[in-house]
Amino acid sequence: MNLQLTGHHLEITPAMREYVQSKLVRIRNHFDHVIDVKVTMSVEKLAQKVEATLHVPGNDLHAECIDENMYSAIDMLTDKLDRQVLKHKEKQGSHHKANGAVKHQDIGQHSSLDENPTLN
Repeated sequence: MNLQLTGHHLEITPAMREYVQSKLVRIRNHFDHVIDVKVTMSVEKLAQKVEATLHVPGNDLHAECIDENMYSAIDMLTDKLDRQVLKHKEKQGSHHKANGAVKHQDIGQHSSLDENPTLN
């Protein structure tokens, strides 16, 4: 996973970089196929803003959070991204059932219907 951190009106400190990397481990644990992550941190008067875009196969996931504290904004951002990654992962799963529809199942499975005919 490639991580790109940028700061607008803000210098990215090594502590902030380590904190973002430690928080993104949780996303990597849920979904291994994250290609690229771009995180932008900015300061606008008293608001600390964090934006992130995850590039995953078939989709780009984007989230942003604004808070008074940069670290709590990073926490909220990773929570949002984690929910989005889990939702994307569920959508990528197979939509086909193991046995499929009744018309595709083997006749031997429905022999109980033939045992007790209810004809009057």
